[in-house]
Amino acid sequence: MRFDIVTLFPQMFPGYLSQSLLNKAIEEGLVNVQVHDLRDWSTDKHKMVDDRPFGGGPGMVLKVEPVVDCVESLRAREEATPDHLILLSPQGRKLDQHVIEELASKQQVTLLCGRYEGFDQRVIDLLEPDEISIGDFVLNGGEVAAMVVIDAVIRLIPGVLGDERSHHEDSFSTGNRMLEHAHYTRPREYRGLGVPEVLLSGDHGKIAEWRQAESLKKTKQRRADLLGDEHKNKPTD
Repeated sequence: MRFDIVTLFPQMFPGYLSQSLLNKAIEEGLVNVQVHDLRDWSTDKHKMVDDRPFGGGPGMVLKVEPVVDCVESLRAREEATPDHLILLSPQGRKLDQHVIEELASKQQVTLLCGRYEGFDQRVIDLLEPDEISIGDFVLNGGEVAAMVVIDAVIRLIPGVLGDERSHHEDSFSTGNRMLEHAHYTRPREYRGLGVPEVLLSGDHGKIAEWRQAESLKKTKQRRADLLGDEHKNKPTD
């Protein structure tokens, strides 16, 4: 899967791309991430890509020409596949695991990272991007949001995780729309807190039942909105 990131701050990404599972996925050819400096598509001698808003007001607005030229240039590459264009915006549809699963089915995703007061509206009118928000808050720019999207999507790409069962059991995933159960490891006791005996029993059937019951209990307590009617009325201890 290929990600193209369009940003004014490409230097924010080398550290992120060189770490952990993402770096391993890139090295193994499972994921291809390319970072593009929007200023490379500026026709201004000072490489300006923003200007003051018509009608006045604070801040600057990203200009339409370099953004459209950039996206059209990426789409015109010889090796280009049909892309899914995302504009990261607090006004977009809310990112959740359903959306992540949808994006993981794409061959290529282009992520437009905004700055300042955002993009000229004609970027949206002409390119018709999929506007996505990672939450009801405002960031300084879309770069961190782009990292969030990539981090969540790559987990669903076959071969990225060491155990393919991992993402199926994640909270909100298709395999488990409920919150995950608690996890424990060594030591067996710490400051008077022990590990539930069932996890030490070796009885995998009982362990699976315990984990399912704990997931249901936690979800009822914290995110009952995730439960279908068949779970809402189930008793929990």
